[in-house]
Amino acid sequence: MQVQLNDEVAHVAFGEALGRALSGRGRVYLEGDLGAGKTTLTRGILRAYGYQGAVKSPTYTLVEPYELGDQRIYHLDLYRLADPEELEFMGGRDVLADDALCLIEWPSRGEGWLPAPDVRIQLCVAAQGRTARLTAETAFGQRVLAPLEARIIDNSRESGGIQWI
Repeated sequence: MQVQLNDEVAHVAFGEALGRALSGRGRVYLEGDLGAGKTTLTRGILRAYGYQGAVKSPTYTLVEPYELGDQRIYHLDLYRLADPEELEFMGGRDVLADDALCLIEWPSRGEGWLPAPDVRIQLCVAAQGRTARLTAETAFGQRVLAPLEARIIDNSRESGGIQWI
């Protein structure tokens, strides 16, 4: 599935829709170059659970936990990870628990240690805004993306800065 996000408002709105579809659980890999919008998408996902504060990439801390009601959400940025085994020492197994939502930027830095994602999102800078390519990699990921794909089929025209391609 591919979506054109024409501006930051659309980027955050799409993140909110994705956040609702995730229902507070799963593993989402966020891939893309620096500045592609991984943290902006994370901000939208967090808004789906009521978070209204600033969201910054946890580049130096590696993980930023959010307790939102009964939801546990972890935002990981592995850009500065020197070795995937560092995830073991920082409590990565607990962070990646099945009952939490884990949003993982730069997952390639944890390759060989990280479990497979439910949803993989590749973000690219486009002529206008960003393009997001979403792939379900588990049965849960397929269930997450199904309502978004249905919306694409029902509304393939531009709507609110989001172009469902």
